[in-house]
Amino acid sequence: MIHPLTLVAILLMAAVTYSTRVIGYVGLRNRALSPRAKVVMEAAPGCVLISVIAPSFVADRPADLIALAITVAAAARFSMLPTVLIGMVSAALLRLFIP
Repeated sequence: MIHPLTLVAILLMAAVTYSTRVIGYVGLRNRALSPRAKVVMEAAPGCVLISVIAPSFVADRPADLIALAITVAAAARFSMLPTVLIGMVSAALLRLFIP
């Protein structure tokens, strides 16, 4: 069973994530965006994802820090989906083999 405080944290993160998207759309609905601004706005979901998972990397677990480095390197070369998959697999394998 999920702990009640964990559920509250998940719901609050979901609400904040949703509200940032809605506020962005409402605030920019009548403006013409440059191509560069459109690229930044399309990247926003990735930024939100990073803000949710980043605190787990501020730990003393070497496996997590190595997985973070691998993920950052992958992000420099690949699009979002391969980067997420590489990050998940590297974290899982490193946690399995490095205590």
